Amino acid sequence: MHPLDWKPVMLALGLFGAVIFTSCVVYGLLVPPVLHAAPLLEAVLPGFKWLSFGSFVLGLVETFLYGAYAGLVFVPIYNFALRRFR
Repeated sequence: MHPLDWKPVMLALGLFGAVIFTSCVVYGLLVPPVLHAAPLLEAVLPGFKWLSFGSFVLGLVETFLYGAYAGLVFVPIYNFALRRFR
């Protein structure tokens, strides 16, 4: 197994977060308000309010940054564990 490079992992997790956020918004627009996760998104994403274009863009940027941050934290931990237990 090879050590991970932080750049592609950060980009991949950031894009994954953005895709999941967009999927949640689309789902929320298609189902009745009782069934979607608008309260959860509003609680987790600072400044996000259901739903305007500006709020959507803010949520998209925030989820991308959350995913990129997860990659930034995960890669050194993974590489450390890989070296330690190889």
